[in-house]
Amino acid sequence: MSLQATLTNHVKQAIKAIFNAELEAVEFQATRKEFAGDITVVVFPMLRVVKGNPVQIGEQIGQYLEAHVEDVKGFNVVKGFLNIEISEPYYINFFNEINDKLNFGFVDPNANEAAVMVEYSSPNTNKPLHLGHIRNNLLGYSVAEILKASGKNVYKTQIINDRGIHICKSMLAWEKFGNGETPENTGLKGDKLVGNYYVKFDQEYKKEIQGLIAQGSSEEEAKKQAPLLLEAQQMLQKWEAGDDDVVSLWTTMNQWVYDGFDITYKNLGVDFDKLYYESQTYLLGKEFVAEGLRSGVFFTKEDGSVWCDLTDDGLDEKIVLRSDGTAVYMTQDIGTAIQRVKDFPDVGGMVYTVGNEQEYHFKVLFLIIKKLGFDWAKNLFHLSYGMVDLPSGKMKSREGTVVDADDLIDEMAQTAGEISEELGKLEGYSENEKLQLYKTIGLGALKYYILKVDPKKRILFDPKDSIDFQGNTGPFIQYTYARIQSILRKADLNMELNSERLSLHVKEKELLKQIQMFPEVIQNAAEHHSPALIANYTYDLVKAFNSFYQNVSILGADSDNEKAFRVKLSKTVANIIKNAFSLLGIDVPERM
Repeated sequence: MSLQATLTNHVKQAIKAIFNAELEAVEFQATRKEFAGDITVVVFPMLRVVKGNPVQIGEQIGQYLEAHVEDVKGFNVVKGFLNIEISEPYYINFFNEINDKLNFGFVDPNANEAAVMVEYSSPNTNKPLHLGHIRNNLLGYSVAEILKASGKNVYKTQIINDRGIHICKSMLAWEKFGNGETPENTGLKGDKLVGNYYVKFDQEYKKEIQGLIAQGSSEEEAKKQAPLLLEAQQMLQKWEAGDDDVVSLWTTMNQWVYDGFDITYKNLGVDFDKLYYESQTYLLGKEFVAEGLRSGVFFTKEDGSVWCDLTDDGLDEKIVLRSDGTAVYMTQDIGTAIQRVKDFPDVGGMVYTVGNEQEYHFKVLFLIIKKLGFDWAKNLFHLSYGMVDLPSGKMKSREGTVVDADDLIDEMAQTAGEISEELGKLEGYSENEKLQLYKTIGLGALKYYILKVDPKKRILFDPKDSIDFQGNTGPFIQYTYARIQSILRKADLNMELNSERLSLHVKEKELLKQIQMFPEVIQNAAEHHSPALIANYTYDLVKAFNSFYQNVSILGADSDNEKAFRVKLSKTVANIIKNAFSLLGIDVPERM
């Protein structure tokens, strides 16, 4: 049991014994450096159930803890804050318990608990992945890994948007202007080749619009009547009718894109357990509309369209079936969610990693599924995130101004290489080792920079700023890990440790306090779906280690016992850095 859990129980007992009151929760915070103590209980929230002076309440609780908890060796109260001092043996015993535990903080999944399905990426097959997709992928993958580490069974999935007018635009442009180009005869990744024709369509479409305007059409009419758009709409109708030639072209060009995506996913280090395709799911959900009509969840308007009235829930009316009987996105999303639970009966919740512009959509979706009577609807979560901006401004796919994911990954590795060469850290490396290290540092910088920010916040991403060997960056943390590995290579890892003869340096104690927080940080990150909690915890751990490293001698300790402890403590820190970074999808190099 963690220190906070132990103290929580005893503080609740103190409130019951002294004041005959029930306390629901206990609020803790780190003790401020100017005061003695290892952990602080905040008294002010207790005033809801205990009336009195917060200083006197804190004093009474402190006296109770000192008398009843063996590891509490002292306390002081500053205003409404009870600062508690914990005995040295407590930390030493804690270290003995976790020493050599490779997965300290990770909880094994419980096969009897409901699984969680995490959806992320979900791209369109008319263009390559870009910087916005990178944030989506990194968030979704990391949240899935964090949920696993917290003890959940997890499935990773995506729904690939492989149908619709935007797909037909790329197909039509290739048909008209492609001259038989393929990934093989151009050397281009398939997703990039198809994306080029999406841009080409937009360029030619705009020319047609300008031509029609010059002939006297209004801009609105020109946009609707441009021949290219009409042809694309006809192509979509043919696809929906199962036209052999259109379906064949669609299959070929989509496969080019899938092959390209696979390379990007591999380079980015993300994976999936199950893929869904919109071409196979867009008709799902209509049967549940019929059910909802029977049960009164939906109603029919005069034109025959079907709606759900959510005004009593603070939302508005939402269409789920058009008057011509065709489904809308909401219908499809309802059907896909239900299909997933059919495919994976142990799923009891889902996380949708989608930008914050879709917040209203998911409020409506979750509410409708709940009204349809599905109990797991209460465990649906929209992992909403903000846009990623660049110093150069906003990206636009149609105009070809997006930051391509593959190009960015390559640029990050190149920048990492340039900075590493300047710092002169790579003596004795072969060219292959250097290239692999550059990729590890570059990707680590990219992932950490994006994941250290709360998902809801918008990010201004500057590649050069992210690759810094100082400060709250991925390379700084990776460098600390490599430094520890250098120490461990010089040390005897089999040295005997007599913990009864240990006396902790203040920096050792600070480091142990930071280590002890890791399991709770994982659980909090899982509960709040926030990789930022893991990222910033790891930075704090690294700062604590570097302070320890600068203030005590590890290999030059005064005694073999001290040396054994400090080496083992360093090894534990390295293991936690590696595990924490694995939850962010970041690798750590053994040397830097």
